[in-house]
Amino acid sequence: MTDRRRISSGSPYEPKIGFSRAVRAGDTVYVSGTVAWGEDGRLVGEGDVYAQAKQSIANIGAALSQAGASLADVVRTRIYVTNIDLWEEGVRAHREAFDSIRPASTLVEVSRLATPEMLVEIEVVAVIGLSSADSG
Repeated sequence: MTDRRRISSGSPYEPKIGFSRAVRAGDTVYVSGTVAWGEDGRLVGEGDVYAQAKQSIANIGAALSQAGASLADVVRTRIYVTNIDLWEEGVRAHREAFDSIRPASTLVEVSRLATPEMLVEIEVVAVIGLSSADSG
């Protein structure tokens, strides 16, 4: 039987919606769609897709760390942006974090996120203990 462990960010939305920031099931960690909440509970980078993507990835890194993983363990990402015309700014932060890791990735435009100020949301899947060697 695989162990299941929930990781919380302390967000008030977790109990309201019924989700966890991340769930570790065995050696796999699933991180929910993550936006740019700062430590003060306020959105970072209002109007700036790059700053929001960078903070989202930092938040993902924190959740992975709590689950015993790191960004180096990420095998899959999904990036949701509210304006596909700004995609390059969103993926710039992704490239900075994952350039040598090169996870499978999807970029999708959505009509909106939870609040109008949110411009990007990112979710990931990580597998702990995989070799980071490039296999092609």
